[in-house]
Amino acid sequence: MSVGVSESASAQLALDLARPCVTEGRAEGLARGVCRLLDAMGICPLVEVPLGTGRRADVLGQDGKGRFTIVEIKSGLADFRTDTKWQDYRHHCDRFYFAVGDAFPLDVLPNDVGIIVADRFGAEIRREAPLQPMAQGLRRKQAIRFGRVAAHRLRFFHEEPC
Repeated sequence: MSVGVSESASAQLALDLARPCVTEGRAEGLARGVCRLLDAMGICPLVEVPLGTGRRADVLGQDGKGRFTIVEIKSGLADFRTDTKWQDYRHHCDRFYFAVGDAFPLDVLPNDVGIIVADRFGAEIRREAPLQPMAQGLRRKQAIRFGRVAAHRLRFFHEEPC
C-alpha cells in the first residue's frame, strides 16, 4: 500500500532514529532543563524543530493560546560568538530566549531578548523575553508544522527498534 507522504518528508519531521544513542552533552542537558521550565509554565516544548526556512530551532514551545516561544541554547561563549543564525528565528516566535549555563557571562547577550539560566535538572528565567507577536499567516503554518512534528515523533514510540 502506497502512502501519500514521501519518506523524506516524514523523515524531516520525525526523530532521527539513525543517530546512535550517546551520552547527553552540555547542550542536551540545557535543553532538558529548559523543557522542564517551559512545561511548568504551560508551554509544550519540542526540541530540534525544523522551521519553514529550513533552520532548526533548539527548543520550540507553544502555549495554550497558540503563541510560540523559541529558546536558543548556547553551550558556551564561543558558541554564541560564532552563531549569527539566531536572528532568523525571531520571526518564528512571539518570545525569544537564550538559554545558557550558570557560568555564561550574561552581559554579552543582547538586551532585547529573554535569558534563561539552565542545567539538566531545571531552569529559571533571568530576564523575561519581550512579546513580539508573529505574523498570523506564519503562525498558522507553524502551528500545523508543530502538530505534525509532535505527531510524527509520538508515532515512533510505537515502532519496534531495529
